[in-house]
Amino acid sequence: MENASELPAIWREAVRDEWCDYNDHLNVAYYILIFDHATDAFYDSIGLDAAYRAASDCSTFAVEMHTNYLAEVGNGDETSCTTQLLDFDEKRIHYFHRMYHAADGYLSATTEVMAVHVDMTQRRVAPMPEPLLANLRALREAHAALPRPEQQGRTIGIRRK
Repeated sequence: MENASELPAIWREAVRDEWCDYNDHLNVAYYILIFDHATDAFYDSIGLDAAYRAASDCSTFAVEMHTNYLAEVGNGDETSCTTQLLDFDEKRIHYFHRMYHAADGYLSATTEVMAVHVDMTQRRVAPMPEPLLANLRALREAHAALPRPEQQGRTIGIRRK
C-alpha cells in the first residue's frame, strides 16, 4: 500500500435529510457522527469490539479531535470512510479518518483523533492487553509506507500578512 487512496473503506453511510442544515448540506455535527461510526468499525477491526469491552470492562475515550471540512455532501449522498493508523503506544491510539463522497470519489472531510484506553471500573487510563497491541503493531506495519495526511497536526488561527 503506497497511497492513502488505497485504504479500504471501513464504513459507508448515507446522509439523512434530518442531518442537513439551512445551507442544504451535512451539518458539522453529523460529520462527527459519521466519523464516530467509522471509529466503531475501526475498533471492531482491531479487536476493540463489544465483546472485548464486555469481557475486559475497558473502552476508549477520544481526548482530542481535529476536523477539516473540505467539500460538501448533501441529502442522500453516500459517504465512504477510511482509517489510517498514525501511531499508538500502550495507552493511546492516534488515527486519521477520511470521508469521501462514495459515488464521485472526492474527499469531503478528514478528522484526526487521539484516543486513550480506559479501565471502566476505575475510569482511568490503562495499558491495552498484548493481543490489542499486536493487532495495532500489524496495522502500523501495513500503514508504514503511507504518506502522512496533509491535514495531520494542523493548528487553527488567522494568518496575518
